[in-house]
Amino acid sequence: MANQPKKTTTKSSSRKKSVQKRRRKKSTKGSTLKKSLFIVLGVFLMIAMVVFGYFLGQLDLADGQKRTTQTYKRDTRDSTNKFLEELSKIKTKKPREKQEIVVQKAPKREKNSSVKPLLQKEANEEEVVTKDEMPKRMITHNVLSSEITQKPKLVIIIDDVSTRDQIKRIQATGIKLTPSIFPPSERSSTSHRLAEGLEHYMIHLPMESGTAQFNTQAKTLITTFSKAEIDARVNELRALFPTARYINNHTGSVFTDNYAAMRRLYSALRKEGFLFVDSRTTASTKVPMIAEEFGDAYVARDVFIDNQQSVPYIHKQLQRAVKKAKKKGYAIAIGHPHKITMKALSSAAAIFKGIEVVYMDEVYR
Repeated sequence: MANQPKKTTTKSSSRKKSVQKRRRKKSTKGSTLKKSLFIVLGVFLMIAMVVFGYFLGQLDLADGQKRTTQTYKRDTRDSTNKFLEELSKIKTKKPREKQEIVVQKAPKREKNSSVKPLLQKEANEEEVVTKDEMPKRMITHNVLSSEITQKPKLVIIIDDVSTRDQIKRIQATGIKLTPSIFPPSERSSTSHRLAEGLEHYMIHLPMESGTAQFNTQAKTLITTFSKAEIDARVNELRALFPTARYINNHTGSVFTDNYAAMRRLYSALRKEGFLFVDSRTTASTKVPMIAEEFGDAYVARDVFIDNQQSVPYIHKQLQRAVKKAKKKGYAIAIGHPHKITMKALSSAAAIFKGIEVVYMDEVYR
């Protein structure tokens, strides 16, 4: 009887230990489950933050692009309005009526006689002209005014004019030089105003060249332009230069060699009362053919005078131009508004002996 309590105590102790073990196992399982849940929630939160951050970034990018687009449109609109305002300030004059072109035909030659080419190898800022002979059918298209009866005439065009200082430099020579002025561009947005008050001047029109760097100037004519685009450009030139009568090409070896593009331009110029003077930056120019088709005289450069920047070289080229003028009654030379060119021209009085330096409209009517 005395040993019965001990058995009860032992059984009770065993039960307690068993319950404690089960509790510890449950506690361990619960702790592991909580840790797993926390890890899953953490990963989910990280993914959510990344997605949210990306979404915010896209919104900022779209907003930035929208602001940039709005700013660009506003700047473009302001620039356009400013240009239109400048155009509205130009005092438009009616273009002078076209004057009659007097064509002097070359005398008939004998069968065995030879015709010396009217074009020579020349180099300008764009390329070297390698072919010498103009199409023979063009030899009768020399345009001379009725005033050319005694002294041979020499026209000297000064290309690339875009500043008032260049005009002053040209005028300071005291020689009848014909400036050819660039239309408004990045060089000068108001270059058209240089023509105000000038009786004798030309427009120097940028046209497509085979050299990419020459095609970057504002509104350079490209061969792929449509008739509407070319017409719009020519109409703009007439508004900018209401009294202009002559246009020559700046570079333009590719454009003048493209028959379709050049014909579109030639027709548009003709309608606005412009006479195209071919600078002949390529020997394969199609302007002679087109001028003949319209029944017009072909007007072109004979000599470039300042491909090399030295007084002796420029004087040598002037001598060539004078020789041509004496042989056929007139000639056209082209130079640029360099200081050395002006210096060479100012000291060329002896070279000009026996001929008369005249403006373009004193030879071509």
